[in-house]
Amino acid sequence: MVKRKYLTTVLTGLMAVSLALTGCSSQSSSSDENQKPKTGIRQKEQPLAKKDGNKLTIAIKDNLVSMDPQDTNDTLSGSVQATMYEGLIGFDKDMKMIPVLAESYEASDDAKVFTFKLKKGIKFHDGTPFNAEAVKVNIDRVANPDNKLKRYSMFSLVDKTEAVDEYTFRVTLKEPFGAMLNNFAHPAARIISPEALKKYGKEVSMHPVGTGPFKFTEWDPSDHLTVEKNPDYWEKGFPKVDNIKFKPVPENGARIAMLQTGEADFIYPVPAEQAETINGKDGIVVENKPSIVARYMTMNTTKKPFNDVKVRRAINYAINKEAFLKVVYRGYGSEMDSVIPAGLQFYSKQKPYQYDPEKAKQLLKEAGYEKGFETTIWGANNSDAMKSMEFLQQQLGQVGIKVDVVPMEAGTLTDKIWSVQDAKDAGVELYYGGWSSSTGDADWGIRPLLAGDAIPPKSYNVSYYQNEKADQLINAALQTADPEKRQAAYADVQKMIWEDAPWASLIVEDTIAGKKNYLEDVYLLPDGSLSVKEAEIKK
Repeated sequence: MVKRKYLTTVLTGLMAVSLALTGCSSQSSSSDENQKPKTGIRQKEQPLAKKDGNKLTIAIKDNLVSMDPQDTNDTLSGSVQATMYEGLIGFDKDMKMIPVLAESYEASDDAKVFTFKLKKGIKFHDGTPFNAEAVKVNIDRVANPDNKLKRYSMFSLVDKTEAVDEYTFRVTLKEPFGAMLNNFAHPAARIISPEALKKYGKEVSMHPVGTGPFKFTEWDPSDHLTVEKNPDYWEKGFPKVDNIKFKPVPENGARIAMLQTGEADFIYPVPAEQAETINGKDGIVVENKPSIVARYMTMNTTKKPFNDVKVRRAINYAINKEAFLKVVYRGYGSEMDSVIPAGLQFYSKQKPYQYDPEKAKQLLKEAGYEKGFETTIWGANNSDAMKSMEFLQQQLGQVGIKVDVVPMEAGTLTDKIWSVQDAKDAGVELYYGGWSSSTGDADWGIRPLLAGDAIPPKSYNVSYYQNEKADQLINAALQTADPEKRQAAYADVQKMIWEDAPWASLIVEDTIAGKKNYLEDVYLLPDGSLSVKEAEIKK
């Protein structure tokens, strides 16, 4: 762990721009579409860059955590898993639900019984047949609380699973849940070879075996993970590349350099401040698109002073979200105006916390912290996260809150945040992070992060927020498949949580990726996950 008090790596220019923007209002700029830099130059405007061979290197910003889709909570690991694993259903590039290993699927009128007809003739990489029994083994595994898997909460409503026949799988829920198909489309429902589960047990996280277009080759956690073409893939014509190496490169400049020199064929994210600089040069194309990836700062509501709602609201007023978007993300995104992004089903807009440092100081005074206080913020050790935390440190410092920035690598964050067994042992005070609701539904944007029963290690409620009325509304939305009733419940709970302010909701970022112009059909979905199944190198 690297611990720094008042990090000196903040560029003087960043601070100057931040200070200059402190007088701006924090009204949503809606990404300022007319002002945002134009990216995504057509490939035909540049000659094709030179490429030897049919292998890809993709540079990513963080270390990978696990290759067990049922025990993973980060989108990055899920993106790599997608090369090897598949689910019964999934999402296309626009987050529309599509069948994958299922031929068809249907839900009962009361949203309690879900039946899947499976595709035939598919095998796992180890030769094990894919069938209804294999699906049952997987869903039984993730739905068993004794297994303590990170994705359990998505399947906690499962009452019974059935292999009706070799290619028909049925799941019955304890109670109605209208978003269950969305959960089956989530990466957590990807299917692992039952023989691999028997052979490796918990170590299957290091030995992934699925039905996907690529097969696992090797994983050096300190350097790279490599997959190779599955010659027996069930969908003819895919994959079109022979090998993909995923290489964690936390430092922004190093990722950019790899793309410029051709050491990497695709990188993400591209740091916003360098997107226009590299676009259209050296055979590079930069592409940005709206996303459902939220960025926020949590506050541990069980610890002083964050157990006082006045302090939490003061922190919200103390942060200039417009400046955060412009300084840290160069305008590539939009300000958050609810606890979930606008792109999610059942989103409800809230009244923003306008930037008002004087109001923040007044609230701190009313809470008994007129002279401020000292605290700590945890987050990832990549360049973007550190720049974000440094900005928050500077903003809170202006209202008397001294923030110690503590960047950590992914494994350490997992141990110190997600794996805490008892709330009283949680060391986290402030945490800067992000979340993409990969089901496309409000449920997965709210319940795992803010429900009372989602406190670590069960799920990801890092603010340790508990509100009985909010929990009742969250549960009410689960009890019905009626979209109007779900909309009403989610509107109420978003308003309630917004006013309780367990977070400082910041922005919804754009996805920004860079690639060589010979590379086609590699893209980021709105949830920030990566698709490489259709990747092709043009000569």
